[in-house]
Amino acid sequence: MAMLTIRNLPEDVHRALRVRAALHGRSTEAEVREILASAVKPEARVRMGDALAALGREIGITDDDLETMIQTRDKTPAEPPRFE
Repeated sequence: MAMLTIRNLPEDVHRALRVRAALHGRSTEAEVREILASAVKPEARVRMGDALAALGREIGITDDDLETMIQTRDKTPAEPPRFE
């Protein structure tokens, strides 16, 4: 797990974090983790699987279409990339 050190945090901000953490019944450290997680990973973000499923519904792909794609796809193993 990664660690993060925040330097020069104003005392009033630290105090506000402690109060907010107490209101939520968790430590200041846990509160900061929650704030950071909600800031960078909001619930409204687009998830790739959801987006692909919505696209399939939008263009009308059926289970039969999917089965046909699975049966006719090229099953040759992919060549690994070369970094020469």
